Amino acid sequence: PLTGPVALAGQRCKAAVETAVEILNNRHPEIKVPLADKKGWLQGYKFVLVHTDSQGKPDVGKAEAERLINQEGVWALIGSYNSSVSMPASFVAERAKKIFMCGASSSAALTQRKGMNFFFRTASTDEVESQEFVDVLQWLNKTQKNANIKSLGIIYENSVFGKHAAEEAKKAAAAGGFKVVADVPFNPGATNLDSEVQTLKSKNPDAIFGAVLGADYALMVKTMKKMSWVPKASLNYCSGYQDPVIAKQLGADADFFMGSTGYSPEFASLMPAVAEVEKIFKTKTGGVPYDSDSIQETIAMLVLAQAIEKSRSLDPEVVAKTLYANTWPSPLSLSGKVAFVPGGQNKHALSIVTQLQGGKYKRVFPTEKADTKPIFPMKPWDKR
Repeated sequence: PLTGPVALAGQRCKAAVETAVEILNNRHPEIKVPLADKKGWLQGYKFVLVHTDSQGKPDVGKAEAERLINQEGVWALIGSYNSSVSMPASFVAERAKKIFMCGASSSAALTQRKGMNFFFRTASTDEVESQEFVDVLQWLNKTQKNANIKSLGIIYENSVFGKHAAEEAKKAAAAGGFKVVADVPFNPGATNLDSEVQTLKSKNPDAIFGAVLGADYALMVKTMKKMSWVPKASLNYCSGYQDPVIAKQLGADADFFMGSTGYSPEFASLMPAVAEVEKIFKTKTGGVPYDSDSIQETIAMLVLAQAIEKSRSLDPEVVAKTLYANTWPSPLSLSGKVAFVPGGQNKHALSIVTQLQGGKYKRVFPTEKADTKPIFPMKPWDKR
Protein backbone atom coordinates (compact mmCIF):
# COMPACT_ATOMS: atom_id res chain seq x y z
CA PRO A 1 0.00 0.00 0.00
CA LEU A 2 2.00 2.95 -1.29
CA THR A 3 -0.95 5.31 -0.89
CA GLY A 4 -3.90 5.34 1.52
CA PRO A 5 -4.13 5.15 5.33
CA VAL A 6 -1.20 2.74 5.76
CA ALA A 7 1.01 4.16 3.00
CA LEU A 8 3.93 4.85 5.35
CA ALA A 9 4.08 1.20 6.36
CA GLY A 10 3.81 0.10 2.74
CA GLN A 11 6.58 2.42 1.65
CA ARG A 12 8.89 0.99 4.30
CA CYS A 13 7.97 -2.56 3.22
CA LYS A 14 8.90 -1.58 -0.34
CA ALA A 15 12.23 -0.22 0.92
CA ALA A 16 12.78 -3.46 2.84
CA VAL A 17 12.48 -5.62 -0.28
CA GLU A 18 14.75 -3.20 -2.15
CA THR A 19 17.29 -3.55 0.67
CA ALA A 20 17.29 -7.33 0.35
CA VAL A 21 17.70 -7.18 -3.41
CA GLU A 22 20.56 -4.68 -3.14
CA ILE A 23 22.35 -7.15 -0.86
CA LEU A 24 21.58 -10.11 -3.13
CA ASN A 25 22.50 -8.49 -6.44
CA ASN A 26 25.82 -7.17 -5.15
CA ARG A 27 28.60 -8.55 -3.00
CA HIS A 28 28.45 -7.44 0.66
CA PRO A 29 30.95 -9.49 2.70
CA GLU A 30 30.51 -7.09 5.65
CA ILE A 31 26.86 -8.16 6.04
CA LYS A 32 26.39 -11.32 8.07
CA VAL A 33 23.34 -12.81 6.36
CA PRO A 34 23.29 -15.84 4.03
CA LEU A 35 24.37 -15.14 0.43
CA ALA A 36 25.53 -11.56 1.15
CA ASP A 37 29.08 -12.53 0.17
CA LYS A 38 27.95 -13.70 -3.28
CA LYS A 39 26.91 -11.74 -6.36
CA GLY A 40 24.22 -12.79 -8.85
CA TRP A 41 22.25 -16.04 -9.01
CA LEU A 42 22.14 -19.17 -11.09
CA GLN A 43 24.97 -18.31 -13.46
CA GLY A 44 24.48 -14.59 -13.28
CA TYR A 45 20.77 -13.89 -12.91
CA LYS A 46 19.78 -10.84 -10.86
CA PHE A 47 16.54 -9.95 -9.10
CA VAL A 48 14.47 -7.21 -10.71
CA LEU A 49 11.63 -5.63 -8.72
CA VAL A 50 8.35 -4.45 -10.20
CA HIS A 51 6.41 -2.40 -7.64
CA THR A 52 2.68 -1.81 -7.60
CA ASP A 53 0.29 -0.01 -5.24
CA SER A 54 -2.59 -2.00 -3.69
CA GLN A 55 -3.86 1.17 -1.94
CA GLY A 56 -4.71 -1.25 0.90
CA LYS A 57 -7.80 -2.36 -1.08
CA PRO A 58 -8.51 -6.08 -1.73
CA ASP A 59 -10.01 -5.56 -5.19
CA VAL A 60 -7.10 -3.38 -6.31
CA GLY A 61 -4.58 -5.85 -4.90
CA LYS A 62 -6.24 -8.77 -6.73
CA ALA A 63 -6.30 -6.86 -10.02
CA GLU A 64 -2.68 -5.78 -9.64
CA ALA A 65 -1.57 -9.35 -8.86
CA GLU A 66 -3.24 -10.47 -12.08
CA ARG A 67 -1.57 -7.66 -14.02
CA LEU A 68 1.87 -8.41 -12.56
CA ILE A 69 1.60 -12.07 -13.56
CA ASN A 70 -0.20 -11.77 -16.90
CA GLN A 71 1.28 -8.53 -18.25
CA GLU A 72 4.55 -7.95 -16.39
CA GLY A 73 5.45 -11.65 -16.43
CA VAL A 74 6.81 -11.69 -12.88
CA TRP A 75 8.34 -14.89 -11.50
CA ALA A 76 7.01 -14.48 -7.92
CA LEU A 77 5.04 -12.05 -5.76
CA ILE A 78 5.96 -10.53 -2.40
CA GLY A 79 3.60 -8.57 -0.14
CA SER A 80 1.03 -7.37 0.68
CA TYR A 81 1.13 -5.91 4.23
CA ASN A 82 -2.69 -5.84 4.51
CA SER A 83 -4.03 -9.35 5.17
CA SER A 84 -7.19 -8.36 3.29
CA VAL A 85 -5.03 -7.80 0.19
CA SER A 86 -2.71 -10.79 0.68
CA MET A 87 -5.74 -13.11 0.73
CA PRO A 88 -7.06 -12.48 -2.83
CA ALA A 89 -3.63 -11.66 -4.29
CA SER A 90 -2.20 -14.97 -3.11
CA PHE A 91 -5.14 -16.88 -4.60
CA VAL A 92 -4.19 -15.30 -7.94
CA ALA A 93 -0.59 -16.46 -7.46
CA GLU A 94 -1.72 -19.96 -6.45
CA ARG A 95 -3.81 -20.41 -9.59
CA ALA A 96 -0.86 -19.29 -11.72
CA LYS A 97 1.54 -21.55 -9.76
CA LYS A 98 3.64 -18.57 -8.73
CA ILE A 99 5.32 -18.34 -5.33
CA PHE A 100 3.80 -15.72 -3.01
CA MET A 101 6.18 -14.63 -0.23
CA CYS A 102 4.25 -12.91 2.54
CA GLY A 103 6.19 -11.01 5.16
CA ALA A 104 3.98 -8.98 7.46
CA SER A 105 0.30 -9.94 6.98
CA SER A 106 -0.71 -11.48 10.32
CA SER A 107 -4.14 -13.06 9.77
CA ALA A 108 -3.84 -16.71 10.79
CA ALA A 109 -6.51 -17.51 8.18
CA LEU A 110 -3.91 -17.03 5.45
CA THR A 111 -1.99 -20.13 6.50
CA GLN A 112 -5.06 -22.15 7.49
CA ARG A 113 -6.25 -22.51 3.89
CA LYS A 114 -6.22 -25.96 2.28
CA GLY A 115 -4.45 -26.68 -0.97
CA MET A 116 -2.11 -23.67 -0.93
CA ASN A 117 1.23 -24.94 -2.21
CA PHE A 118 2.89 -21.67 -3.20
CA PHE A 119 2.10 -19.40 -0.23
CA PHE A 120 4.71 -18.75 2.48
CA ARG A 121 4.68 -16.37 5.46
CA THR A 122 7.65 -15.54 7.69
CA ALA A 123 5.94 -13.47 10.44
CA SER A 124 3.90 -14.45 13.47
CA THR A 125 0.09 -14.62 13.35
CA ASP A 126 -2.77 -13.04 15.27
CA GLU A 127 -3.59 -16.49 16.68
CA VAL A 128 -0.16 -16.67 18.32
CA GLU A 129 -0.32 -13.04 19.41
CA SER A 130 -3.78 -13.49 20.98
CA GLN A 131 -2.49 -16.29 23.19
CA GLU A 132 0.58 -14.22 23.98
CA PHE A 133 -1.62 -11.29 25.07
CA VAL A 134 -3.71 -13.52 27.34
CA ASP A 135 -0.48 -14.89 28.85
CA VAL A 136 0.55 -11.28 29.57
CA LEU A 137 -2.75 -10.53 31.33
CA GLN A 138 -2.47 -13.67 33.46
CA TRP A 139 1.14 -12.78 34.28
CA LEU A 140 0.11 -9.26 35.32
CA ASN A 141 -2.60 -10.69 37.55
CA LYS A 142 0.00 -12.86 39.27
CA THR A 143 2.81 -10.32 39.60
CA GLN A 144 1.16 -6.90 39.97
CA LYS A 145 -0.46 -5.90 43.24
CA ASN A 146 -4.25 -5.62 42.92
CA ALA A 147 -4.12 -6.03 39.13
CA ASN A 148 -7.49 -7.80 39.10
CA ILE A 149 -7.83 -7.90 35.31
CA LYS A 150 -11.09 -9.68 34.48
CA SER A 151 -12.75 -7.96 31.52
CA LEU A 152 -11.56 -7.33 27.96
CA GLY A 153 -12.51 -4.98 25.14
CA ILE A 154 -11.57 -5.57 21.50
CA ILE A 155 -11.29 -2.78 18.92
CA TYR A 156 -10.50 -3.81 15.35
CA GLU A 157 -10.74 -2.70 11.77
CA ASN A 158 -13.51 -4.28 9.70
CA SER A 159 -11.19 -6.29 7.42
CA VAL A 160 -9.77 -9.80 7.06
CA PHE A 161 -6.99 -8.85 9.48
CA GLY A 162 -9.20 -7.14 12.04
CA LYS A 163 -12.07 -9.61 12.06
CA HIS A 164 -9.80 -12.62 12.32
CA ALA A 165 -7.75 -11.00 15.08
CA ALA A 166 -10.99 -10.35 16.99
CA GLU A 167 -12.07 -13.99 16.57
CA GLU A 168 -8.72 -15.23 17.86
CA ALA A 169 -8.87 -12.73 20.74
CA LYS A 170 -12.27 -14.03 21.81
CA LYS A 171 -11.12 -17.66 21.71
CA ALA A 172 -7.96 -16.94 23.69
CA ALA A 173 -9.84 -14.77 26.20
CA ALA A 174 -12.46 -17.47 26.83
CA ALA A 175 -9.78 -20.12 27.33
CA GLY A 176 -7.89 -17.79 29.67
CA GLY A 177 -10.89 -16.91 31.80
CA PHE A 178 -11.42 -13.30 30.64
CA LYS A 179 -14.83 -11.87 29.77
CA VAL A 180 -15.17 -9.83 26.57
CA VAL A 181 -17.43 -6.88 27.45
CA ALA A 182 -16.86 -4.71 24.36
CA ASP A 183 -16.66 -5.79 20.69
CA VAL A 184 -15.92 -2.67 18.64
CA PRO A 185 -15.30 -2.81 14.86
CA PHE A 186 -14.63 0.25 12.72
CA ASN A 187 -14.03 0.96 9.04
CA PRO A 188 -10.32 1.37 8.18
CA GLY A 189 -9.26 4.85 7.12
CA ALA A 190 -11.60 6.36 9.71
CA THR A 191 -11.79 10.13 10.12
CA ASN A 192 -13.46 9.85 13.52
CA LEU A 193 -13.37 7.17 16.23
CA ASP A 194 -15.39 9.04 18.85
CA SER A 195 -18.27 6.57 19.02
CA GLU A 196 -15.95 3.56 19.09
CA VAL A 197 -13.80 4.90 21.91
CA GLN A 198 -16.92 6.10 23.74
CA THR A 199 -18.23 2.53 23.58
CA LEU A 200 -15.01 1.25 25.11
CA LYS A 201 -15.11 3.92 27.80
CA SER A 202 -18.72 3.14 28.70
CA LYS A 203 -17.97 -0.60 29.04
CA ASN A 204 -14.69 0.24 30.83
CA PRO A 205 -12.86 -3.08 30.26
CA ASP A 206 -9.81 -3.74 32.38
CA ALA A 207 -7.75 -4.34 29.23
CA ILE A 208 -8.15 -3.91 25.50
CA PHE A 209 -6.74 -5.75 22.49
CA GLY A 210 -6.38 -3.56 19.40
CA ALA A 211 -6.11 -4.56 15.72
CA VAL A 212 -5.70 -1.00 14.47
CA LEU A 213 -3.34 -0.09 11.63
CA GLY A 214 -1.43 3.03 10.68
CA ALA A 215 -3.13 6.39 11.02
CA ASP A 216 -6.17 4.72 12.60
CA TYR A 217 -4.01 3.73 15.58
CA ALA A 218 -2.82 7.31 16.06
CA LEU A 219 -6.43 8.48 15.88
CA MET A 220 -7.49 5.89 18.47
CA VAL A 221 -4.82 7.06 20.93
CA LYS A 222 -5.68 10.74 20.40
CA THR A 223 -9.38 10.01 20.88
CA MET A 224 -8.71 8.12 24.10
CA LYS A 225 -6.82 11.15 25.35
CA LYS A 226 -9.63 13.49 24.29
CA MET A 227 -12.09 11.36 26.27
CA SER A 228 -9.72 11.08 29.27
CA TRP A 229 -9.84 7.30 29.34
CA VAL A 230 -7.35 4.44 29.28
CA PRO A 231 -7.77 0.84 30.45
CA LYS A 232 -5.37 -0.78 32.87
CA ALA A 233 -3.55 -2.35 29.91
CA SER A 234 -3.69 -1.98 26.13
CA LEU A 235 -2.15 -4.70 23.94
CA ASN A 236 -1.91 -4.23 20.18
CA TYR A 237 -1.42 -6.63 17.31
CA CYS A 238 0.91 -6.09 14.34
CA SER A 239 -0.35 -2.55 13.92
CA GLY A 240 0.26 1.16 14.20
CA TYR A 241 1.69 0.50 17.67
CA GLN A 242 4.80 -0.97 16.08
CA ASP A 243 5.32 1.93 13.70
CA PRO A 244 8.27 4.05 14.93
CA VAL A 245 7.09 7.05 12.89
CA ILE A 246 3.63 6.98 14.49
CA ALA A 247 5.17 6.49 17.94
CA LYS A 248 7.35 9.55 17.34
CA GLN A 249 4.38 11.59 16.09
CA LEU A 250 2.36 10.69 19.19
CA GLY A 251 5.26 11.53 21.51
CA ALA A 252 4.49 11.00 25.19
CA ASP A 253 0.89 10.06 24.33
CA ALA A 254 2.19 6.75 22.92
CA ASP A 255 3.70 5.70 26.24
CA PHE A 256 2.44 2.76 28.32
CA PHE A 257 0.64 1.07 25.40
CA MET A 258 1.93 -2.45 24.73
CA GLY A 259 2.06 -4.75 21.74
CA SER A 260 3.62 -7.67 19.96
CA THR A 261 6.96 -6.76 18.37
CA GLY A 262 9.17 -8.83 16.08
CA TYR A 263 11.83 -6.15 15.88
CA SER A 264 12.64 -2.66 17.08
CA PRO A 265 16.01 -0.88 17.27
CA GLU A 266 16.05 -1.62 21.01
CA PHE A 267 16.47 -5.33 20.10
CA ALA A 268 19.99 -4.69 18.74
CA SER A 269 21.67 -6.77 21.44
CA LEU A 270 19.52 -9.76 20.53
CA MET A 271 19.97 -9.39 16.75
CA PRO A 272 23.46 -8.03 16.00
CA ALA A 273 23.30 -8.91 12.28
CA VAL A 274 20.58 -6.31 11.69
CA ALA A 275 22.88 -3.28 12.07
CA GLU A 276 24.69 -3.48 8.71
CA VAL A 277 21.49 -4.32 6.83
CA GLU A 278 19.64 -1.47 8.51
CA LYS A 279 22.26 1.00 7.27
CA ILE A 280 21.14 0.25 3.70
CA PHE A 281 17.47 0.33 4.68
CA LYS A 282 17.81 3.77 6.27
CA THR A 283 19.21 5.22 3.04
CA LYS A 284 15.86 4.39 1.46
CA THR A 285 13.61 5.66 4.29
CA GLY A 286 15.18 8.98 5.21
CA GLY A 287 16.75 7.47 8.32
CA VAL A 288 13.70 5.61 9.65
CA PRO A 289 14.78 2.24 11.16
CA TYR A 290 13.23 -1.17 10.60
CA ASP A 291 10.02 -2.05 12.41
CA SER A 292 8.35 -5.44 12.96
CA ASP A 293 6.58 -5.39 9.61
CA SER A 294 9.22 -4.04 7.26
CA ILE A 295 11.99 -6.33 8.49
CA GLN A 296 9.81 -9.35 7.66
CA GLU A 297 9.76 -8.31 4.00
CA THR A 298 13.56 -8.31 3.92
CA ILE A 299 13.53 -11.74 5.59
CA ALA A 300 11.00 -13.09 3.07
CA MET A 301 13.13 -11.98 0.12
CA LEU A 302 16.34 -13.38 1.62
CA VAL A 303 14.72 -16.76 2.35
CA LEU A 304 13.32 -16.96 -1.19
CA ALA A 305 16.79 -16.28 -2.60
CA GLN A 306 18.28 -19.05 -0.46
CA ALA A 307 15.68 -21.49 -1.76
CA ILE A 308 16.35 -20.56 -5.39
CA GLU A 309 20.08 -20.99 -4.92
CA LYS A 310 19.74 -24.31 -3.07
CA SER A 311 17.28 -25.76 -5.58
CA ARG A 312 19.44 -24.64 -8.53
CA SER A 313 16.19 -24.15 -10.41
CA LEU A 314 13.80 -21.48 -11.66
CA ASP A 315 10.87 -23.88 -11.65
CA PRO A 316 8.47 -22.46 -9.00
CA GLU A 317 7.28 -25.95 -8.04
CA VAL A 318 10.84 -27.08 -7.36
CA VAL A 319 11.61 -23.91 -5.38
CA ALA A 320 8.37 -24.25 -3.36
CA LYS A 321 9.24 -27.83 -2.42
CA THR A 322 12.72 -26.67 -1.45
CA LEU A 323 11.26 -23.95 0.77
CA TYR A 324 9.29 -26.63 2.64
CA ALA A 325 12.12 -29.13 2.83
CA ASN A 326 14.67 -27.02 4.69
CA THR A 327 15.27 -24.90 7.78
CA TRP A 328 16.69 -21.57 6.63
CA PRO A 329 19.19 -19.52 8.65
CA SER A 330 17.72 -16.07 9.26
CA PRO A 331 19.85 -13.71 11.36
CA LEU A 332 17.22 -10.96 10.98
CA SER A 333 14.61 -13.11 12.78
CA LEU A 334 14.32 -13.29 16.56
CA SER A 335 14.55 -17.09 16.44
CA GLY A 336 17.45 -17.01 13.97
CA LYS A 337 15.76 -19.44 11.60
CA VAL A 338 12.77 -19.97 9.31
CA ALA A 339 10.99 -23.25 8.52
CA PHE A 340 7.59 -23.69 6.91
CA VAL A 341 4.80 -26.11 7.86
CA PRO A 342 1.87 -27.12 5.59
CA GLY A 343 -0.13 -24.00 4.78
CA GLY A 344 3.05 -21.96 4.55
CA GLN A 345 3.47 -20.67 8.11
CA ASN A 346 6.95 -20.19 9.55
CA LYS A 347 6.90 -22.38 12.66
CA HIS A 348 9.82 -20.48 14.19
CA ALA A 349 8.19 -17.02 14.05
CA LEU A 350 8.70 -15.21 17.36
CA SER A 351 7.77 -11.89 18.86
CA ILE A 352 8.26 -10.12 22.17
CA VAL A 353 5.67 -8.05 24.01
CA THR A 354 7.01 -4.54 24.45
CA GLN A 355 5.78 -1.41 26.16
CA LEU A 356 6.52 2.09 24.97
CA GLN A 357 8.26 3.95 27.78
CA GLY A 358 9.79 7.34 27.07
CA GLY A 359 9.36 6.70 23.37
CA LYS A 360 11.40 3.46 23.51
CA TYR A 361 10.12 -0.06 22.91
CA LYS A 362 11.00 -1.80 26.18
CA ARG A 363 10.91 -5.59 26.33
CA VAL A 364 8.55 -6.73 29.10
CA PHE A 365 7.40 -10.29 28.22
CA PRO A 366 8.33 -13.14 28.25
CA THR A 367 10.40 -12.49 31.34
CA GLU A 368 13.50 -14.28 30.02
CA LYS A 369 13.63 -11.76 27.14
CA ALA A 370 12.65 -8.73 29.24
CA ASP A 371 14.88 -5.74 29.87
CA THR A 372 12.33 -3.63 31.78
CA LYS A 373 9.42 -4.05 34.16
CA PRO A 374 6.03 -2.93 32.80
CA ILE A 375 4.43 0.27 34.03
CA PHE A 376 1.05 -0.95 35.22
CA PRO A 377 -1.64 0.16 35.26
CA MET A 378 -1.36 2.64 32.40
CA LYS A 379 -0.95 6.15 33.72
CA PRO A 380 -4.09 8.30 33.40
CA TRP A 381 -3.76 11.20 30.96
CA ASP A 382 -3.81 13.80 33.73
CA LYS A 383 -1.01 12.03 35.64
CA ARG A 384 1.55 11.95 32.83
